[in-house]
Amino acid sequence: MKKEPDKQEYQQIVKNFTPKHNSLLNCAKAFVVGGVFCVLGEMMKQTMITYFGLSKKDSLLYVTIELVLLSVILTGFNLYGKITKFGGAGGLVPITGFANSVASAAIEYQKEGQVFGIGVKIFTIAGPVILYGIFSSFLAGLIYLFIKQWGWFL
Repeated sequence: MKKEPDKQEYQQIVKNFTPKHNSLLNCAKAFVVGGVFCVLGEMMKQTMITYFGLSKKDSLLYVTIELVLLSVILTGFNLYGKITKFGGAGGLVPITGFANSVASAAIEYQKEGQVFGIGVKIFTIAGPVILYGIFSSFLAGLIYLFIKQWGWFL
């Protein structure tokens, strides 16, 4: 029968198996990856303003759509996971990370069918975000209504 390790032995085992992280290096990688996405978005915006004559507001809308599309394509070719493995939060925090999480769920469960696979699992990530986004917008609207219409908090 195998002996259970005591507390000190257990802590040593955990220490041996816990990966070592360099926080400064991880922050630098996240900064670079997030910065690359930002520079790419800025280049897209400037291109649309300069060459297509779009307004700043319209070009930002198209940049958002293009970055989401790029993220989905990179997820489909299994490249986005490698980017986020290298850059950590730099690739996960922007809108591209959200698009990746939705697309990867759809890709992972496509074998189970359109309805019970993709249709159900695609909202495991997007659902809570949409729900809390709508709920917080509702609360912000109520607060605005109370402040502006009835002069509360003045």
